[in-house]
Amino acid sequence: MPAMPAPDYPADVRARLDADAAELVARYPDSRSALLPLLHLVQAEEGHVTATGMRFCAQTLGLTGAEVSAVATFYTMYRRKPSGDYQVGVCTNTLCAVLGGDAILDALHEHLGVGDDGTTEDGKVTVEHIECNAACDFAPVVMVNWEFFDNQTPESAKRLVDDLRAGRLVEPTRGAPLCTYRETARILAGFPDPRPGAVEASGGAGPASLIGLRLAKGEAGAGRVVAPRTADHPAGERPPEHLSAHDAPQKTSASDPEHPAGPVSEEGEG
Repeated sequence: MPAMPAPDYPADVRARLDADAAELVARYPDSRSALLPLLHLVQAEEGHVTATGMRFCAQTLGLTGAEVSAVATFYTMYRRKPSGDYQVGVCTNTLCAVLGGDAILDALHEHLGVGDDGTTEDGKVTVEHIECNAACDFAPVVMVNWEFFDNQTPESAKRLVDDLRAGRLVEPTRGAPLCTYRETARILAGFPDPRPGAVEASGGAGPASLIGLRLAKGEAGAGRVVAPRTADHPAGERPPEHLSAHDAPQKTSASDPEHPAGPVSEEGEG
């Protein structure tokens, strides 16, 4: 992190941030509770949390620089160096990795010529290795500025970042329309989302998330709840199936009496 103290914001920027910060702080009975949204606010100003931004937070809330820095460096949603307009996070946790998350991350590194937390030369895309996007039923998942792109492949992920860099319209699989990382940070700070229809678009869980609830209620099964990823396969050819124990149940001691589980003799018998 840059050494503190740091220079202040220009007077016009400081006046604008002071007004925004006052609105945020007023929402909490204890002013220090506003630290997280204030860090998002300063991140929206410069695209990452700078020493100047942390100094602003400390002065506004009456905290020490160390207290602010401890929080800013703990949470990974706060960027601590300049990053791109679009933060592309690739999940490589267990399920996503098994279904291709590692391959997607490797493909993006090679395709864009950047490593983890690396940003393309045009300043458009930063690639981030994420432990979990909390969307295992749509694995493998990529997030762009925290919006979901489900059931990705290396080829679809490369097309995604190419479209982002070219300024072409990109629509998430679920959720609100995309905006820049700075715009996302301001929304996360707690200010209204200005995108038309964004709140309604956020919606609820998708079919893959709700199938267990439907089965528990005795409703008919939904069949295949995730569309085949046919974009990377010839027309009419289905991708290979990856059956799980739920797709093709194996015999157990309850369903196969000839092969019971557990000991076959009483304790102590030979």
